[in-house]
Amino acid sequence: MDDPSRREPNNLPGEEPQRAPTVAGPAMWSGLHSSIPPPPRAGHELPFVQPSSYLRPKFRSRTTPVPTTPMAPIDDEQLQGLRGLRNFLRVRTSYDVLPLSFRLIILDNDLLIKKSLDILSQNGIVSAPLWDSHQSRFAGLLTATDYINLIQYYCQFPEHIDDVDKFRLSSLRDIEKAIGVLPLETISVHPSRPLYEACSRMLRSRARRIPLVDIDHETERETVVSVITQYRILKFIAVNTEQHTMLLKQTVREIGLGTYKNLATAKMTDSVLEVINLMVVHNISAVPIVDKNNVVLNVFEAVDVIPCIKGGTYDELKSTVGEALSKRPDDFQGIYTCQEDDRLDSIFVTLRQSRVHRLVVIDDNSHLKGIISLSDILKYVLFTGVTDDESETAPRP
Repeated sequence: MDDPSRREPNNLPGEEPQRAPTVAGPAMWSGLHSSIPPPPRAGHELPFVQPSSYLRPKFRSRTTPVPTTPMAPIDDEQLQGLRGLRNFLRVRTSYDVLPLSFRLIILDNDLLIKKSLDILSQNGIVSAPLWDSHQSRFAGLLTATDYINLIQYYCQFPEHIDDVDKFRLSSLRDIEKAIGVLPLETISVHPSRPLYEACSRMLRSRARRIPLVDIDHETERETVVSVITQYRILKFIAVNTEQHTMLLKQTVREIGLGTYKNLATAKMTDSVLEVINLMVVHNISAVPIVDKNNVVLNVFEAVDVIPCIKGGTYDELKSTVGEALSKRPDDFQGIYTCQEDDRLDSIFVTLRQSRVHRLVVIDDNSHLKGIISLSDILKYVLFTGVTDDESETAPRP
């Protein structure tokens, strides 16, 4: 059985079973050049994996400085590939993305938040749909963001610490109001609607996953079928549309993919609470962890917060990032990196072969240059080079 919200790899129909990246030696590094220094603290810095280097142009030396150039115009071949991907998303449904078998864990809104942490941890998942049993309807999606909001409440109202353990999942909206956070839009999509529609709704609401909600014809009540993520959608694209993704030969630099300015970073010695604050202030879900020379060591993700408050205790929020990251599961696959001269087709090769949530953009010496999120890739695929004819045929979200 398979859970759509798990972090470990899930094979799609027609997809070969995936193996974890090979770890070279006790230092736990793979996929980078030998110029990278060994990690100073074993267990904190995990494997790096880069897109397929054989797809990079062979005529230029990797050591030759690359001048800064403006974003290149989209070429005909790239446009043909993007149109092919969009047409694929319009004819396939959200239901098509689901694996042949899976399990879905739905949490009742009356459940204590403290109990929900235990359930997520015990089942190895990082999100779950919520159900309002009083009205028999879908009530939203529980994610790591909700736990970060709870931590903010704990920090802003320390005098109410005894009340935190009494909060139920139905209290999440009240917590948002108390800390002044705008509530996330509760979105869903019918499983038989075009996949293009699910992608559009996620991008417009800044959601990274979307529940599939159907209507039971006998009771006329809502039924949560499953949850699909941006990762699963992009992997579904990569597995089934190689004839289109192979045409995407422009580089990350040429298409301006990712974020490169005002990047929030942290050190291994920073506290977990400091990194959570960075996520809140910058409205991001991951913070690159760098050394004093801006060399990338790891990435702290929003889901890494969950083990820190498991059991309803908040003392571990004062621990260092390094200590928190060392508690990741043994099968954690590591950090996925790329460089600005990597082509988009090579990134889709990586998406097809591995479970990727983001790509850290580095230079030859592993210095941080930028971050490419799955939203960046999906947004580029959906909205770049769209013609008037395509706009008329696109389904309305």
